[in-house]
Amino acid sequence: MTFNPNSQLDSSQVSRGRGKPVMIGGGIGGVALLVLGLIFFGPEAVLNQLGSGEQSQQTQDDLAEKCRTGEDANRDVECRIVGTVNSLNDYWPTGTRELGKQYRNPSVELTSGTWSTGCGQGNSNMGPFYCPADETAYFDTSFFELMRQQLGAKEGPLPEEYVVAHEFGHHIQKITSDINRTRDGKTGPQSNAVRLELQADCYAGVWAANATKTHGPQGQPYLEPLKDSDIEAALGTAEAIGDDHIQETSGGRVTPENFTHGSAEQRMTWFKRGYDSGSPTQCNTFDVDRV
Repeated sequence: MTFNPNSQLDSSQVSRGRGKPVMIGGGIGGVALLVLGLIFFGPEAVLNQLGSGEQSQQTQDDLAEKCRTGEDANRDVECRIVGTVNSLNDYWPTGTRELGKQYRNPSVELTSGTWSTGCGQGNSNMGPFYCPADETAYFDTSFFELMRQQLGAKEGPLPEEYVVAHEFGHHIQKITSDINRTRDGKTGPQSNAVRLELQADCYAGVWAANATKTHGPQGQPYLEPLKDSDIEAALGTAEAIGDDHIQETSGGRVTPENFTHGSAEQRMTWFKRGYDSGSPTQCNTFDVDRV
């Protein structure tokens, strides 16, 4: 899903963190092994188990200078995150009203290496994640290339935007309190852990269905109309990050009892359900017998 080149971006909704580089043995392959287990997930327990890595200060780019228009979002991955965040923040006040709740913008931080969060120490090797304690979504943009190279995710902007929208889905779960349902610690294809992730996938699909209706401060729509190829790319990415596909990619056997995010089929099904309905009320994964 490409951005309307004339749309105006609000970079104030995204900040750049000052992360510290982390050293992982084995290069990108070593990074991939950790990401395979933690993709799209950021619990306090995992955050606190990660090491600090080698430390040095990163310089900050000026997002306000770099990310001004939809044309910038089409050209630059960080600006694409800014634009996606703008669109999500424009849509979700309507979506949360359907759920009987009031929306509040989450914080969004671009960072890399290691950094402090309200959930403990964050680490780029975990992939993108949402911390409910500080209501912040964290993104290291290098993950998107890893997602394509190591997991077989599809090319195109919508797969990247889907990742951002999924993390916003966890923020909606913080607002509705559904995020508390995983405290039982259980795993498996019908567990609350999987249902939470599938609901976030469904919310991402809902946003995709409504994204072209979102507008910038000057009334220009943020995004161009979706193409069939966009949805195919998003569904292909949902398939690539299914627990079964990740387990196979990492060289192990498929063990459904260890699922925490859902199978490829489950993730595609619930993203599509959100997209087809366009309504977050159709995303209650906790009220169905089987997901």
